[in-house]
Amino acid sequence: MRGLVKVKEKLKISIREKEIQLSKLKEHIDKSEVCADLYNKMLIEKAVLKKQLEDLQNKSLVSRIKHLLPKREKLICDYFKG
Repeated sequence: MRGLVKVKEKLKISIREKEIQLSKLKEHIDKSEVCADLYNKMLIEKAVLKKQLEDLQNKSLVSRIKHLLPKREKLICDYFKG
């Protein structure tokens, strides 16, 4: 249980770091294609981290059973729900 708390905290820290990086890049996305690409990459990474954190917080019996079932391939739009 203690390890789960550490993982959640690390995910929260990573999400905060991505938010800071995104705020700095946002000023430059109109000026440079490289910055725009990096901004988009960071946005996707942040969405993945948020999804992982959400999955850890929703560790209910139903979610545990879902892990036993065959996994559906994730689409990029799955990370941006909610």
